[in-house]
Amino acid sequence: MGELLEFQGVAKYFGGLAAIAGVTFTIESGELIGLIGPNGAGKTTVFNLLTGLYAPSEGTIRFLGKAINGARPHTVARLGIARTFQNIRLFRSLSVLQNVEVAANLRSRRSFVSAVTLSPAQRRDDAAIEKESLELLERFGLRSYADERSDSLPYGLQRRLEIARALATKPRLLLLDEPAAGMNPNEKADLMVLIRSLHDDLELTVLLIEHDMRVVMGICQRVYVLDYGQIIAQGPPEAIARDPKVIEAYLGADEA
Repeated sequence: MGELLEFQGVAKYFGGLAAIAGVTFTIESGELIGLIGPNGAGKTTVFNLLTGLYAPSEGTIRFLGKAINGARPHTVARLGIARTFQNIRLFRSLSVLQNVEVAANLRSRRSFVSAVTLSPAQRRDDAAIEKESLELLERFGLRSYADERSDSLPYGLQRRLEIARALATKPRLLLLDEPAAGMNPNEKADLMVLIRSLHDDLELTVLLIEHDMRVVMGICQRVYVLDYGQIIAQGPPEAIARDPKVIEAYLGADEA
């Protein structure tokens, strides 16, 4: 185990308004953690701060003990953090295989000269990336679609492809932003099995934003709850489901 990620007093302001304010939490290596809260609570802001799309206004973000405040997205990815998005963001004009290969190339240390001249080392690198990418597609049930355009896939398979693409960077921490959004019940059940297998088989640390509580309660080991940009509860799923502050945040004081 060991601490992988730390948010310490992190805030992000937009025009004087706090999207999150004084957020503190930690994630241990190998955990599968849920991050939940009502719409507008600040969940995606946390992901955007983690991946370098935003820089914190206050506080410190540490990954593997190193402060990554304001690091560029490509730097964060190379450090070992990958993500999916609430709205699918595939390279739609590229094939399914090419989508994964593009991400895998992030790990390549090829020189400009070798890339232009297609040196033997370059060809070996390309072959290794293709092999690894096809193996990932096989794991995700996408191998038969390798040469299809990514935007031709059914919605549920596009979701799977986005996760496969993120994994091609070989992350230490995988951030999933509402991966079950728009899926039917059968697709959600399959997704839960897939996420569990990635966590267990690859010893992958996962931080999951999700509105479907059946998904959260079914796979997460611990849950953090955001409301109005602040952590209001944390703990195992069964405790979170009974927490009065969480019930009030979702239902309102009168209904709760």
